[in-house]
Amino acid sequence: MYKDLSITVIIPCLNEEQGIEKVLRRMPPFVDQVIVVDNGSTDRTSDVARGLGAEVIREDVRGYGRAYKTGFAKATGDIIVTLDGDHSYPPDAISYLIEAFLHLEVDFLNASRFPVRDKRAMSFKHKFGNFVLSLAMSLLFFRWVSDSQSGMWVFRRSILNGMKLESDGMAFSEEIKIEALRSARVRFEEIPVQYSSRLGEIKLNPWRDGFHNLWFLLRKRFAR
Repeated sequence: MYKDLSITVIIPCLNEEQGIEKVLRRMPPFVDQVIVVDNGSTDRTSDVARGLGAEVIREDVRGYGRAYKTGFAKATGDIIVTLDGDHSYPPDAISYLIEAFLHLEVDFLNASRFPVRDKRAMSFKHKFGNFVLSLAMSLLFFRWVSDSQSGMWVFRRSILNGMKLESDGMAFSEEIKIEALRSARVRFEEIPVQYSSRLGEIKLNPWRDGFHNLWFLLRKRFAR
């Protein structure tokens, strides 16, 4: 519990044996529920996570968004916090983010990776791609968001009921923010967080995923 609010942390994983151990060892003690969604790993991700006290859910249908939807269905906390299993987002910043969340009196808080202080954490190609996607999303949905692709969010579980989340892939990250921005009853803000070099295998295909996410933004904006 954190100030009378129960906290669930959800971590989607695909072959994150190396990173998930470091993430879970840095998890704050006030977190009530840690859900690791194993999205078809072939390494010891599940065993390591379970051994460190996480609730492990297996989701064999691949997809970043699919993994999150599976995790959301099992979440019990008043507040949901998300982050990746590759140790690129700081688990010990969760208290800082929740404090900001409460101070700002919001319903959805996006943790922006920009400005990136660790030069090894993100290549110029990835920075440029993120800028293009964030600019496109901001123009299409009339609200500046500096990091549309961030994977660390803090939000009230109750707002999920009003969201129409369709993407099963990487576009889920921008979609959940769009749904928050579109809702008149959801207060949205963004603050920076430290972002570090990931541990383990890189699974993102920048060109394929970038064009897919851009196309998804256009469909999301103009679909009837």
